[in-house]
Amino acid sequence: MAVPKDPGLSHIHLRRDCPPDHKTLVQLRPSTPDRTARSSFSSIRETDSDLAQTFTSSKISSSSVIPEDAVDTSTPGTPMLEARFQPPLTRPDSRLHGYWCPPDSFQGWKQINVRGKLASKSFGDLQVLKYAWNPPRQPPPPRRKGACAPGASPFERLPIEILSSIINLLVLDVPPNGLSRRNVDLMSLLLTSKTLHTATLNSLYSKITIPHSRIFQKFLAHISAHPALGTIVRRLDFCHFNPSQLFSTAAERYQARNLTSETLLQCLELTPNLQEFLAQEYIDEDLDAKVLAKLFWGLPRLQAVDFCGCTSAAFKESFVSLLGLPWPDQLSITRLSLHKCLTLPSSIFEVLLPRMPHLTHLDVAGTRITDKALASIPATARITHLNLAKCTLLSARAVIDFLAHHPAVTGSLVFLSIASDARSHQLLGPDDVSELLPVLPQTIKSLSLKGSRMVSSHINLLRPLTKHLEELALGRDLRIDDVNLLFVPDPTQGVEAQLSWVPHTLKYLDLSDFWGSELDLSYLFSNRCAILTKFSEPLDVLEISDDIARRLNKSPGSIARSGWRISDCGHRTWLVRLRAEGDRRRDDGARSWKMGAESWGMRKIPVARAEVGGMYGSFMFGRKL
Repeated sequence: MAVPKDPGLSHIHLRRDCPPDHKTLVQLRPSTPDRTARSSFSSIRETDSDLAQTFTSSKISSSSVIPEDAVDTSTPGTPMLEARFQPPLTRPDSRLHGYWCPPDSFQGWKQINVRGKLASKSFGDLQVLKYAWNPPRQPPPPRRKGACAPGASPFERLPIEILSSIINLLVLDVPPNGLSRRNVDLMSLLLTSKTLHTATLNSLYSKITIPHSRIFQKFLAHISAHPALGTIVRRLDFCHFNPSQLFSTAAERYQARNLTSETLLQCLELTPNLQEFLAQEYIDEDLDAKVLAKLFWGLPRLQAVDFCGCTSAAFKESFVSLLGLPWPDQLSITRLSLHKCLTLPSSIFEVLLPRMPHLTHLDVAGTRITDKALASIPATARITHLNLAKCTLLSARAVIDFLAHHPAVTGSLVFLSIASDARSHQLLGPDDVSELLPVLPQTIKSLSLKGSRMVSSHINLLRPLTKHLEELALGRDLRIDDVNLLFVPDPTQGVEAQLSWVPHTLKYLDLSDFWGSELDLSYLFSNRCAILTKFSEPLDVLEISDDIARRLNKSPGSIARSGWRISDCGHRTWLVRLRAEGDRRRDDGARSWKMGAESWGMRKIPVARAEVGGMYGSFMFGRKL
């Protein structure tokens, strides 16, 4: 593929924002900021502390404080010059005449008076304005014997796929704050050689994060000027999008017309190889019928679509308007998230799901999906992640039959949530849970039964699952001494049960359905209970309800003496086991089935492998259900 040779491409900033008054030379930029220093609008994101359930959150993006550019089109800079003496042309041997370049009083390029005022300009900017000295040309240094010719080093001869994999390790998924440089290492690689320039462009353009509408406008302008770059784009990520750019009013944002349904459609036309489109509630009014039709019908390589939290009337009407049009027999989408799309009618799911023969991820939590739509999923699908939480139109009978007999889930399921809010709706009763647990596959790693009614006899059915489960959310009506039997042999079954005991694999246990006196804290912290002791390892995280958290916050010393700490994020609270630095049992929580997330107990299924942040972080870890 031909890449346009545009001088501005050497300083492209697509996924990280850099203020226009901070355009300095690449060689003088500081190192890439740590992940913990970054945040995004109204976001909840994980930190890089290697501690379970550690988050940062922000209501307003720090990246919205300063005007930002998506593309830095300044001329590539050169290293700062040292002062040197320039002899006169007529008397080259004279030290009396001539001049120093730069002069002794030179205080740096940024202190030069440019057109009547001091301006923050780099040396490259001054060269364009003809306000800079040009260094004397030097002959190229002689090549050392045995040195590789330009562009022929062993590293540059690696296949482009391997180079891109190496360079991708430098890419940041989450936007930094407004004061930090973006992708500093990648900017340097762009100036290294033609081979690395091409490979780095692939990494810069393959995954595009759009935190603000101005950044989207500049990205769109750049791929419009250089269409070949649009063919590199594989992901458009709006999960960090901030509608309150620079605290402007809605009228001002509408007048700017940076991100609209028309510009979004134009962007999709220029990115024909798009594979992942991640949206959220702040852009749902820009997802009109033409944009949706382009996503479902006009992008043959599209695999992942996420409309998390899109509930506006305009979004609903646009979706409904497509139902009367002819649909293809099959869609290319394999990962679909309609998480908390509360307003979509049931007919949407009855049209979409039968046309996804290769579905692997399905998140319809809080939607109006029906038994008919669930059963219409093609038998050729291989679903590994399924979220049916708070789907009030589903019946227990249909869900159990689907999980027990449908080829799409038998033998492939890894993540399953059939949680409900016990205060308003119940999906599974005691008999339903007794029928469901034996049919769950051994491949499952995460199971949420939150909101279901459970009894003590369910512990015996859960115990075999705990030998391969890593996350378990229990329902209500159990006692804490019942839960304790998941971690220790049942003393009523004699010595043989103790000798044949197989340790559990649980890392996370959700007890947030234990309200008030239902969770006996005196028993939980006593020697009779193994849940908070070392015997329960590898258990690291215990989720608790709000009222339990308020009671525990009154005695933090007792919690610390037990070897645990309290962590909270948004509306959720956890007890987290303390791990010393260097402890070999310390687990960062990263798992392949989490698709980039590291914390435990995610409420939303990710459809793209990326760092957790932005509004997706809020839906995953900051909300109760």
